[in-house]
Amino acid sequence: MANTSKDQLFSLIKSLSKAEKRNFKLYVHRFEGAGESRKFIQLFDALDKQAEYDEDLLFKRLPHIKKQHLANLKRHLYKQILISLRLIFIQKNIDIEIREQIDFARILYGKGMYMQALKLLDRIKQIAIEHHQDILHLEILEFQKLIEARHITRSRQVKNKMENLLEESSRRSAVTSHTSLLFNFNIQVHGWYIQHGHARNEKDRQALQLFYDQNIPAHGPPGKLTFFEKANLYQAQMWYHYILLDFQACRQSAGAWVSLFDESPMMREKDPDLYMRSLYYLLVALYFLHDQQAFGRYLRDFESFFASQSEQLNANSRTIAFVYLNLSKLNANLLSGDYTSGVHQIAGILEALPQYENNLDIHRSLLFFYKFAYLYFGSGQYDKALDYLNDIILLKHGYLREDLHHNARLLQLICHFELGNYDLLHYLVPAVQRAFSKAKDVSKVQRLTLQWLKKLADLPPGQTKAAFEEFQSQLSEAMKSPYEQKALLYLNVPAWVERRLGIKANR
Repeated sequence: MANTSKDQLFSLIKSLSKAEKRNFKLYVHRFEGAGESRKFIQLFDALDKQAEYDEDLLFKRLPHIKKQHLANLKRHLYKQILISLRLIFIQKNIDIEIREQIDFARILYGKGMYMQALKLLDRIKQIAIEHHQDILHLEILEFQKLIEARHITRSRQVKNKMENLLEESSRRSAVTSHTSLLFNFNIQVHGWYIQHGHARNEKDRQALQLFYDQNIPAHGPPGKLTFFEKANLYQAQMWYHYILLDFQACRQSAGAWVSLFDESPMMREKDPDLYMRSLYYLLVALYFLHDQQAFGRYLRDFESFFASQSEQLNANSRTIAFVYLNLSKLNANLLSGDYTSGVHQIAGILEALPQYENNLDIHRSLLFFYKFAYLYFGSGQYDKALDYLNDIILLKHGYLREDLHHNARLLQLICHFELGNYDLLHYLVPAVQRAFSKAKDVSKVQRLTLQWLKKLADLPPGQTKAAFEEFQSQLSEAMKSPYEQKALLYLNVPAWVERRLGIKANR
């Protein structure tokens, strides 16, 4: 039986672009002997031709490779592919370029050429400073100190040279430590959201406030912080306000994060992932604030950046761009109420989705499906909406956020109501009730909606309008609580009720 288990080398080869494959073959022919390069290329080509990793088929195609030698050959091939990729990415990733120069300085130092090593370190230190590479900056300083401590150099003849070096090292150590603390804090606040979700009541708000105040590292005014200190601080603040459903404050924090890249434009190219992430979360805040004008402006910025940088982005960055940009485009249609245009985008996203699925978590994929369903729902194509909702509801494995699952369940019931499938409503409602009873995070609006749909299925058609009016009154009362705003984030039941009653909805 063929061994079709996931293989690291196979996955790496399958991730390569045509240009990267060509570069690897040139590299192998240049640096390996004829016999070795022939073995590598044969193994490389055999794996590249396989749709799935199959070791038995591999030995049939390469009978001269012994089974006991395959592991070592694969390990060496894996290393050589990474080295060839490093030669490509060194031109794109400033941290790889700086590390290479540090390696060169170590080689010079090892040959006793410590003055040349110091000169090289001085040059690359400026590059590290310009590109906010704080950790590499500290590594360079530590190497400079090592050379100065062990050898008599001309630096001693330069007034205050040693004092300045020690002061710079001390200052950079403090910055690096503080950046790490703020990074930890950013992850902690985000982790709070993953674990607890949005604040549901005053008790949740107070618990978050206590957690935030107890864990935030002491810091001076943002003007005195470095790029990454600010980036982590603004992200933590953004998550804090997002959890509290304070989207205006969330917008301000995300906006400050985006503004960092306006102050340091080169960082857009040097850290495109962080830049695209900042744009996406600013767009999310604007979406929840219904600020269509600002949303459109920043979405155009995102599209312009991607168009100018798409050729330079690596596979991970292209995946991030695909997810964040397409989710934002779908949100633009939901925000404007142009459901038909949103539906027209679905086919293109579905066509492209398979090439990114290996790098996507299941939640991201199903978030696309939910937005597809919502667009079909908004355009009155309820059967189409149900197709995507069923994919979410019937998920048997993988991590899925409760709020996405609950919204999918409720939207499924609403679609069946619109289609007149009242018998199905009777069948499905108890299952949703069981799911809600086991859940930690179900809002009052969601529970009211479920109870009302159950009641609505039993009413004769002549009483439907009066039932909608009664339900609208109940919703209005429930929505007075600021903690119920989360119920509108991805399923705006009040807007649907208003549309049913012929009232112009807010959204």
